[in-house]
Amino acid sequence: MAEAGPGFLEQLKSCIVWSWTYLWTVWFFIMLFLVYILRVPLKINDNLSTVSMFLNTLTPKFYVALTGTSSLISGLILIFEWWYFRKYGTSFIEQVSVSHLRPLLGGVDNNSPSNSNTSNGDSDSNRQSVSECKVWRNPLNLFRGAEYNRYTWVTGREPLTYYDMNLSAQDHQTFFTCDTDHLRPADAIMQKAWRERNPQARISAAHEALELNECATAYILLAEEEATTIVEAEKLFKQALKAGEGCYRRSQQLQHHGAQYEAQHRRDTNVLVYIKRRLAMCARKLGRTREAVKMMRDLMKEFPLLSMFNIHENLLEALLELQAYADVQAVLAKYDDISLPKSATICYTAALLKARAVSDKFSPEAASRRGLSTAEMNAVEAIHRAVEFNPHVPKYLLEMKSLILPPEHILKRGDSEAIAYAFFHLQHWKRVEGALNLLHSFRMIPYPLEKGHLFYPYPICTETADRELLPSFHEVSVYPKKELPFFILFTAGLCSFTAMLALLTHQFPELMGVFAKAFLSTLFAPLNFVMEKVEGILPSSLWHQLTRI
Repeated sequence: MAEAGPGFLEQLKSCIVWSWTYLWTVWFFIMLFLVYILRVPLKINDNLSTVSMFLNTLTPKFYVALTGTSSLISGLILIFEWWYFRKYGTSFIEQVSVSHLRPLLGGVDNNSPSNSNTSNGDSDSNRQSVSECKVWRNPLNLFRGAEYNRYTWVTGREPLTYYDMNLSAQDHQTFFTCDTDHLRPADAIMQKAWRERNPQARISAAHEALELNECATAYILLAEEEATTIVEAEKLFKQALKAGEGCYRRSQQLQHHGAQYEAQHRRDTNVLVYIKRRLAMCARKLGRTREAVKMMRDLMKEFPLLSMFNIHENLLEALLELQAYADVQAVLAKYDDISLPKSATICYTAALLKARAVSDKFSPEAASRRGLSTAEMNAVEAIHRAVEFNPHVPKYLLEMKSLILPPEHILKRGDSEAIAYAFFHLQHWKRVEGALNLLHSFRMIPYPLEKGHLFYPYPICTETADRELLPSFHEVSVYPKKELPFFILFTAGLCSFTAMLALLTHQFPELMGVFAKAFLSTLFAPLNFVMEKVEGILPSSLWHQLTRI
């Protein structure tokens, strides 16, 4: 990966340039003050002696005002730098240095052809990073009416963002509509209902569709948004299942009669799978976990190609609740494959099973003395792999950060996925004795993850996407954690230094006046020397003409 900022030498050069720019800016304002306010004559013949004589007559109040003004300027620069960093995540001075000063100072231009030509591996890595920033449907998403809305009623906060709900609306239109819906009045109403932004308008449209026909998608909408309890939602989903199975059987017989019939059958298949999956989730939430596991297994056998719903993640969570660890391992053996997309559920569940074998007897002190056994090494590597895939999860599993309701969509390797995983799986980690202690011992590995080790380099787009998916009252976890830019620290130090000078000058005017005069004399010494040499080299007539200018 290319470095985000300039190298050390470029930063040093930029620091020197900006330091001198700052000092000469302050000095420029001093000269303007002398010229336009005090009317000091600055003809070349007399300027040095006149200015030196004038500076010798300055009172300590002038030095207090000077250092105070410098501190004020530094403070304003610091405030602007901090605001720019909080908003854009980078230093304004550093950005200007990289864009404009770095080429002038001999740095390498980032846009040069030598840097623009990347290897095939780098291109693949970039493409993978882009794909990993794709937003996915949360396989364990909650019910809007029975869970999200209840949270809003109690706390007055909205757990879902507009962006998240808009993505769900797009999903519903993709899964539950087709081109032939206008031929059936109830489906035509529901096609408009899924596009409605107002929840009450969607619910009213669903009731209107049910008055015309037994519409499966209408029951789905009411179960998701109108039902205030999981029991009510389950009843509505059972009615939807009855209507959906009838539509599925009819479209299955006609699917080969044309493209329209095939599209309708695809829609009916999506509707049926969605209903059965949600019924299994209702059973899981109501404590009928074995029934939920059976429903999920049957669904995966009946529709093995519909992996977009990620039903195996629902199955893993239910099996962990039953503490059926052998069955969990069997599911992982099928889905934890290098050719299949990874997720926090896959990686951290594999780590939990490995940790379970050694966590009850594991001690970091003992391991450091005798070394790691094979089982402990496997557990450490599994945790290493999980933390590398999603470094945000340990904060929630170790309860270092408070949980919120998971969103309806997640970003893999992002904070949203970490919340969704920990919300359902924290109890399973607590149930395994010593697992969290083992995770705590290795919570800082591997670092830095953004360079990539077992997976592709950590994508840089997760923070922006997570801020869109997660509510504003949640503090988004950022990785890698942004360090304060050098120039913010430099400006803060400069502001503090000049403020200290102002305070010392105010408290000890005579002593600081001596130091100031000595400093100014030293500052003018090279200039005096140069001017004397110039006067000795140039003819007196030429020098006279220059002074008249």
